[in-house]
Amino acid sequence: RTPVLQSVVTASGEIVAKQNITGKAGNTSLNVGLSVDSFSTDLGGFKKTPIGQAAQESGVSAKMIRHYEAIGLVTTAPRTDGGYRIYDANDIHTLRFIRRSRDLGFSMKHIEQLLGLWRNRRRASADVRRVAEHHISELDQKIGELQAMRRTLHQLVQHCHGDRRPDCPILDDLAGDHQCP
Repeated sequence: RTPVLQSVVTASGEIVAKQNITGKAGNTSLNVGLSVDSFSTDLGGFKKTPIGQAAQESGVSAKMIRHYEAIGLVTTAPRTDGGYRIYDANDIHTLRFIRRSRDLGFSMKHIEQLLGLWRNRRRASADVRRVAEHHISELDQKIGELQAMRRTLHQLVQHCHGDRRPDCPILDDLAGDHQCP
């Protein structure tokens, strides 16, 4: 009898190990299920991680990982024989870089620039600083716009009686019928 172990990733995301034992009496199968989220393997000396676990380790959802691949922000992940994406430590590190950049409010365009600079070991830090300073300038502009919105809303609220009457300067302003001084 020769046992043969095969693994297959199902549509539900489970990795099923199937052992076939062939003998004189026929075939016998033994199925063992493992969750794909807890599965990783060592292929060619590098740990390979499925998308669910890569998402958990990087803090980036699987949906966003696929999106970042589609727009070319990260390299396309290699696939298993079953067509499932697998990631290595460098991929997860890149995803963490993207996540931190998004947390700081960088645009996708700026993240693409920063990734290029990060990967280029011969970069000038002045180039990185220029991207960050530009972002600070954009943030300052957004902060100014938000403060102007807050002032306007504050004025509208001050002019609203907030009682049972139907007249409302807030709704009038939104409708373009009335502007507060």
